[in-house]
Amino acid sequence: MIDARQSLEQLVRERGDDYASLSRMLGRNTAYIQQFIRRGSPRKLDEDDRRTLARYFGVDEALLGAPERPDTLATAAGAQRSRAQGLTTVPRLAIGASAGPGSVVDSEEAMIGIAFEARWLRALSQSPDLLSMIQVAGDSMAPTLMNSDDILVDRGDGADRARDGIYVLRFDDVLMVKRLAVNPAARLLSIRSDNPAYPDWEECDPESITVIGRVVWVGRKV
Repeated sequence: MIDARQSLEQLVRERGDDYASLSRMLGRNTAYIQQFIRRGSPRKLDEDDRRTLARYFGVDEALLGAPERPDTLATAAGAQRSRAQGLTTVPRLAIGASAGPGSVVDSEEAMIGIAFEARWLRALSQSPDLLSMIQVAGDSMAPTLMNSDDILVDRGDGADRARDGIYVLRFDDVLMVKRLAVNPAARLLSIRSDNPAYPDWEECDPESITVIGRVVWVGRKV
């Protein structure tokens, strides 16, 4: 049985957050999280609060007291074991970043996460807790990224830090992975495909694009 209070306390400690700030994020009084963890009041988190915290920390809701289905129970228990072994579990999202015509985002439900050595993740990203894994769909970024490649996306490296590189972008409800070129003088973005068979978009208004995060690692089957 997973102890939601213990799990939340460990997540807060690992992230370096404080109870009052998390409580305010939920729109609660500043003692809400501390009372839940230390005093057991409320007995369980409100469903909306639980969902918000799970998304914030990038973990499955089962860690925070959601009904335990067999798949989520295994994921949550694995995450606890991973932390004890010096590993960090990165959530694998059930969405694809299109390297092709574009894929519509229906949901961002977390699948079973993948554990990486925590020190390696910290070297890879300034915000390892904001990493997530998704799968590439299509070949417009070939040969750099191939169809079905798994990519780590750093959501802490988004629009405010955008620079030349490969990013996951959202156009309305369409998710794409493309190479971004930044024109700092004109404050415009060019969106390019590594595969010359696909078109590029030059001099785009940054306001029309949502930069989800920078691609920092790729893995593929041999």
